[in-house]
Amino acid sequence: MLKRTLYFTKPAYLSLKNKQLLVEIKDENQSKTIPIEDISFMLIEHMQINMSMPLIEELMNNNVAVILCDSKHHPQSMLINMEGNHQQTEIYRQQVAASEPLKKNLWKQTVIAKIENQAKALVKLGINADPLPYLATQVKSGDSDNREGMAARIYWKRLFGEDFNRERHGDWPNAILNYGYIVLRAAVARALTGSGLLLSFGIFHSNRYNAFCLADDIMEPYRPVVDLAVWDICQKYPDIDIVEKEIKAELLEILASDVGMKKQTRPLMIAITHTTASLAACFAGTKKQIEFPAIV
Repeated sequence: MLKRTLYFTKPAYLSLKNKQLLVEIKDENQSKTIPIEDISFMLIEHMQINMSMPLIEELMNNNVAVILCDSKHHPQSMLINMEGNHQQTEIYRQQVAASEPLKKNLWKQTVIAKIENQAKALVKLGINADPLPYLATQVKSGDSDNREGMAARIYWKRLFGEDFNRERHGDWPNAILNYGYIVLRAAVARALTGSGLLLSFGIFHSNRYNAFCLADDIMEPYRPVVDLAVWDICQKYPDIDIVEKEIKAELLEILASDVGMKKQTRPLMIAITHTTASLAACFAGTKKQIEFPAIV
């Protein structure tokens, strides 16, 4: 079952009642309940939203990722269950013991899948994707000659024009891309913990100050899904240059968008769980390939 993503933008009190989320909207004299087992994500945007501790405990017990925004309405932090799998200790051991050749091979697979999806995204928009498919065939172990970077330089110019530079604090639409990637990162982090994996130990990313290195690795082939959504938003709202409420709501819908997985079409949120489960199997030695999605 595809679980729900909840987006809270008004002052409210969120608490637990009979194993359900009780939402009480301030100043509107209304309330409603939502089964916690039906929720996968909650995005808390307003600074006057209060949550009870019993609710937080139950959300974590059900592996619900809670994204918290700052005073400028930008996602800033996340609550996530640290015990998402009953075999977690054994899976941790296998992950930490992974050899460098294995991690380099897994990163090669990741980069290939990312470049292939970038090419598919361009083709879907009727844009020439050459030479991205060729670059994907040339990726070496650990992507030692940075085919990922070569592909990115071509991809971004084709997608948003010759003047566009993909930078965290760059010009529009970088701000929307950032927001979409934060939502995607939370989804991947949630699935990784559900598969019993340790977020801090990546296969490529290794920043000592980054607690989500593995999520940053595994989300790479999923980024073009966000890019397509942002491209569509730019066409629908050509005069908007800030991330407004309507745009945020559309970006949250990315989690329900369809991707190709194992010759079937699946919602992105379901596909991510297949990817993270296959990664855990690669660490365990029972699989050799990570199951990544394809743009459809």
